[in-house]
Amino acid sequence: MFNDLKLGIIGFGNMGSAIATGLIRQGALSGNQIYACAKNWDKLCKNTQSKGINPCKTAKEVVDNVDMVIIAVKPYMIEEVITPIKQELQQKTVISIAANFPFAKYEEILLPGTHHLSTIPNTPVSIGEGIFICENTNSLSEAELKLFTELFSTISVVQFVDTKQLSIGGTVAGCGPAFASMFIEALADAGVMHGLSRQIAYRLASQMVVGTGKLQLETGAHPGAMKDVVCSPAGTTIVGVATLERKGFRSAVIDAIDAIESK
Repeated sequence: MFNDLKLGIIGFGNMGSAIATGLIRQGALSGNQIYACAKNWDKLCKNTQSKGINPCKTAKEVVDNVDMVIIAVKPYMIEEVITPIKQELQQKTVISIAANFPFAKYEEILLPGTHHLSTIPNTPVSIGEGIFICENTNSLSEAELKLFTELFSTISVVQFVDTKQLSIGGTVAGCGPAFASMFIEALADAGVMHGLSRQIAYRLASQMVVGTGKLQLETGAHPGAMKDVVCSPAGTTIVGVATLERKGFRSAVIDAIDAIESK
């Protein structure tokens, strides 16, 4: 789909690997269009071999071979990793996926004129169902921004937000999969308690989450209205909803997000 593009990933950990996996799975890029480096060479070779991705010994080797570079290292490592390759990055499109590292921070490290964008993706990008939260403030050209959006829309919903909303957007989208997984697990546990096999319980709970999310995205319906459709008068669902309300279900979720943002 993007036959002329070469993509580099500096830091081939969970998220870097998830992005590469998703792009290959969706047919947006082939493995040989992707170049990656990581601290552990043996692990890198193992993780790239099955996907046909080009393993590189250094960050410079990655940058020298590609058009677009994803910075996928931990935030505390960014300056150390970027400093030796600043000159090379000045000629590339730079995409950051590090939390709490917005445009202004990169401006302090990168050379003037470097084209860069800060984003926060989540792990479902690996199956083409992810989210990329992107900072409105960036220095990409119109053509680069179009290419970025088209490429990553193949594996995610690409959502641009103001700088002050980058953190909370990343928290909702990036931490949310952990909360959703806990809900799936709890719902499945209840199913098992009442006689379902573990495999069937997980399958039903997971597809329910997928289907409900897609229904909201496609219809734009208010979640409260979607809930009301399922809650018949004196029915079973409203009994469960009332119990969740009494147990503080919604307030617990809000408190969890608030705790992360206050950290």
